[in-house]
Amino acid sequence: MIGFQPCLHTKETTSSLSQDVVTLAEFKSQAATLLERIGTTSQPLLITLNGKPAGVLLSPAEFDRIQEQETARFVASITRGLQDADHGRTLTSAQAKSRLGLK
Repeated sequence: MIGFQPCLHTKETTSSLSQDVVTLAEFKSQAATLLERIGTTSQPLLITLNGKPAGVLLSPAEFDRIQEQETARFVASITRGLQDADHGRTLTSAQAKSRLGLK
């Protein structure tokens, strides 16, 4: 039987309020149905093994959306870093280590 469990999300994720949770045995016996469901709902499927989370299955569209979002965040971060360097907002390696509490 498929159960529902609250899913905590950061401000950077979508607004899903619950997540499908199935055991590995349930997934094996209902794979076609579950794959069809995630394809139409875009809801992730959490698969457990021995009562613990073992994997998450996403629709291809949701996977692509996450990849695009991460790529955009990476490019924005690089752009900000380059702008900082252009404006002289840089640190020496010793200053950076000090800020990070490293020796």
